[in-house]
Amino acid sequence: MSGEERRDEEVGDAAAADDERDLTHVDEAGNAQMVDVGGKPDTRRRAVARGTIHLTEPTVAAIRDDEIGKGDVLGTARIGAIQAVKHTWETIPMCHQIPITNVETAFDVADDAVTLTVTVETTGKTGCEMEALEGVTTGLNVVWDMVKAAEKDADGQYPDTRTTDVRVVTKEKSELGEEKSGL
Repeated sequence: MSGEERRDEEVGDAAAADDERDLTHVDEAGNAQMVDVGGKPDTRRRAVARGTIHLTEPTVAAIRDDEIGKGDVLGTARIGAIQAVKHTWETIPMCHQIPITNVETAFDVADDAVTLTVTVETTGKTGCEMEALEGVTTGLNVVWDMVKAAEKDADGQYPDTRTTDVRVVTKEKSELGEEKSGL
């Protein structure tokens, strides 16, 4: 079997595997495409995502006491998270632009970490979990940016700073007119 025949066979096998998995974001030729949600009914949707940034205890104390030189860390992170939610469709290639109806942010400040929870609500044809995740990751990155001078060691590194546990906590959907707790 020639190299060209082997490649054709591999492409055929890959196409068959794609059919079996029923990939939704590629066309028949394997090219990326956005899913058509035009025929789906509008529904109320809500997603909650959460993540944590681990910091040194002195840095967290400075956040609590509003002693970070760049300003209000959590206030700035809240704005960054909300902005990120609204712009998710611009940074995640296959996300649809959706009408955001509500964004809530909540910070839990521990001795050596800050946990951010972002809740996003929409009424539309597709979910909002990517928006919630984008809000969390950007909000935590804003915290890091605001405190990096306090977190750097003598070599300019960040040995104690890290983001962890970014995840979707809940995802809910209900038909319009149907009442569901939290929606």
